[in-house]
Amino acid sequence: MRINRILLATPLVVVALIIQVSILARLQLPGAVPDLLMLVVVGLALVYGHVGGSLIGFGAGLLADLAPPADHAIGRYALVLCVIGYVAGLTKPDNGQHRSATLPLVVVIGAAIGSTLMYAGVGSLVGDTAARHVGLVGLLLSATLYDLLLAPFAVPLVMALARRTEHDPLATDAAGGGGMAGRQPAYGWLATGTGLKASRNAMKAIRTGRVPKPARGGRAKGVKGIKGVKRL
Repeated sequence: MRINRILLATPLVVVALIIQVSILARLQLPGAVPDLLMLVVVGLALVYGHVGGSLIGFGAGLLADLAPPADHAIGRYALVLCVIGYVAGLTKPDNGQHRSATLPLVVVIGAAIGSTLMYAGVGSLVGDTAARHVGLVGLLLSATLYDLLLAPFAVPLVMALARRTEHDPLATDAAGGGGMAGRQPAYGWLATGTGLKASRNAMKAIRTGRVPKPARGGRAKGVKGIKGVKRL
């Protein structure tokens, strides 16, 4: 993964984890806790693709597993966010730009439901039955609702920051005509177009016999010179 992606993803993940643990987890909301960390992983995966999304998801989940007050097995949330980041990254378009907010919204809904189901499923495999006591349906509904309410504030911001790290000045200059790399081809094209236009005007003048007179130093007219060439 690129260095600029790591430099952006690391502080975003750390800040999201601090906010989730110190603020969101203490709101005492009914059902699940708003998963800001998952939204950050989804936002980065939508821009970086499935490889970057899976790596960022694994690192973010492992950090959440180690951060207090974690009360579950290490690697449980890392597995969940790794899968979420991979699947969310698969929805990245070929041009890297989403035409509307519909697809990211659907990805957020799927990630909220999928992460809750996977977390509960992995927990049942290791003997954690907390989801049964709380109610899986209540967790799914509350997690989806909270993540949808939080997504418009988190996901677009994360995606905008991620696109800035993917910015290529040389490619942008060549496409948009900015910078020296983009201006030289444009000026060269304009110069070529001017030369072609001048050549066409000269050929048209020769055919119609309207050749401009030479400088004052010469006596002969251009029309006679052209007629002499035609006779030869």
